[in-house]
Amino acid sequence: MAARCPQLSLVPLLLSLALPALATPQEAPHRRFEYKYSFKGPHLVQADGTVPFWVHTGNAIPSADQIRITTSLKSQKGSVWTKNKALFEHWEVEVTFRVTGRGRIGADGLAVWFTEEQGLEGPVFGAADKWNGVGVFFDSFDNDGKKNNPGVIVVGNNGKLLYDHQNDGATQALATCLRDFRNKPYPVRVKIAYYQKTLTVLVNNGFTPDKDDYELCAKVEDMQLPAQGYFGVSAATGGLADDHDVLSFLTFQLTEPGKEAPPADAEIPQKDKEKYQEEFEHFQQELDKKKEEFQKEHPDVQGQPADDFESVGDRELRQIFEGQNRVHLEIKQLHKQLDMILDEQRRYLTAVSEEMSAVADVLRSAGGAPEADQHFSDIKEHLHLVRRDIEHLAQRNPPPAEKPKCPELPPFPSCLSTLHFIIFTAVQTVLFVGYVMYRSQQEAAAKKFF
Repeated sequence: MAARCPQLSLVPLLLSLALPALATPQEAPHRRFEYKYSFKGPHLVQADGTVPFWVHTGNAIPSADQIRITTSLKSQKGSVWTKNKALFEHWEVEVTFRVTGRGRIGADGLAVWFTEEQGLEGPVFGAADKWNGVGVFFDSFDNDGKKNNPGVIVVGNNGKLLYDHQNDGATQALATCLRDFRNKPYPVRVKIAYYQKTLTVLVNNGFTPDKDDYELCAKVEDMQLPAQGYFGVSAATGGLADDHDVLSFLTFQLTEPGKEAPPADAEIPQKDKEKYQEEFEHFQQELDKKKEEFQKEHPDVQGQPADDFESVGDRELRQIFEGQNRVHLEIKQLHKQLDMILDEQRRYLTAVSEEMSAVADVLRSAGGAPEADQHFSDIKEHLHLVRRDIEHLAQRNPPPAEKPKCPELPPFPSCLSTLHFIIFTAVQTVLFVGYVMYRSQQEAAAKKFF
């Protein structure tokens, strides 16, 4: 028996140890929702017309379900920015928006920002012309005439470059993709993630109601962004105009696997905590005053608990319950419509069955189909017999070869001769002349008396 080589026997062992390590996929980062850098309807706007943790500028108009960054009017600019700077290094945002307009071509477009400072109003889709960070532009208008719009453009800036408007940022673009985001049946969704110096842009084009139907649009590697910054959305119109509506802006903090996310309190510096505490106490005092005034005006409800302040968690739960309630109402409405359709089908089937029963009754009252067929068969047989008898008689008396001539009529006897006719005519003439002369004498005699 041959001895096995010890070196060759080590090869399978090494491969078995190396292959699992090579096949292990990269673990996804942990995601934590950051409500202070997010907004979503319903009940988006407070009583004073502001959005919690956000500030809007220019022509932006917040409402209960969305923020209209610009209306479909010419030369409009608007934006919305987070009040506080995000202190986490890695992040992901999901933005849901609509861009709608009457024309085949719209302008100018919408931009999603992450910058070191809040963007002031300016010419770059409603924001400043210089920024330190990144902007993801949804450009609607084809400025350079290359027919590459609508499109998505990723542009980074260190705060010193001016945006190249004439070339649609082509000279400064880090990545681009062609996507038509105007006038879609469903809201357009974009997911932008910055993780381990890689920026990824995924787009849901709004053709289907599937919220997870994303496809890769752009990817920029080895990208250095500020460690802290503000999130924002801006839009602008020019000679052409669109409605730019943002329905939601959801922010998530990304943490590498194996590392614990910092606690929520670590995101806020001490002096900011003191400021928020003062604002909260002032708000609590105003709330107490409003409650006292309400209780004075409505003494019948004073027995209710005085502490009715709604925390952030309660507000989120209430919004979830309200959303579920709306879904439940929609389902009930669909059930009602389905019941109506089923009732219409039942009535139709009932009418058809009644018509069929009536036809069956008519056939039964007529004696049935076999008797009617027998009756028609008897008539057909009698007609056949008559036809056969006529043909038999025709064969017995064949028609003559030539048609018989009719006998000539005898001459018509004349009762009046020529002499008699002349005498009769002369007598008639004499009588007529005598009558005319008589009438003339009578008329002459009558004129003597006048």
